[in-house]
Amino acid sequence: MERSHHVEAGSLEASLLQMINDHTHASILQRENTEKAKKEAIRNAMRVSDLLVNTVNGGVQQIFINEKRVEMEIRALTATIMRFSKQTDQWLAASHAINNAVKEIGDFENWMKTMELDCKSISAAICNIHQT
Repeated sequence: MERSHHVEAGSLEASLLQMINDHTHASILQRENTEKAKKEAIRNAMRVSDLLVNTVNGGVQQIFINEKRVEMEIRALTATIMRFSKQTDQWLAASHAINNAVKEIGDFENWMKTMELDCKSISAAICNIHQT
């Protein structure tokens, strides 16, 4: 019975050793799978981060480009406004010159009418003197 007990003990010991080996092997596999999953998660997180950064940077870049376009348009419009302002000032000066010329023509016309009336008056006076 001692031998039977010894065989039983050996069998129990072998089973325990087998269980420990199986547990160690399963633990190693679990650790490897966990490490692989961790590395995959890190890669995916980096990929998502890169995509988010690229998306945000793309938007920022587009905004920057649009801002530069708006600034160029503002400069162009400012130059156009300045050119139109100068042209308007020139037209205003020409308009005043024309108004003054028309005013002078009107003054000259009035002077001419006055002179005509004076000449008619003088002529009538001379005619009256001559007839008397």
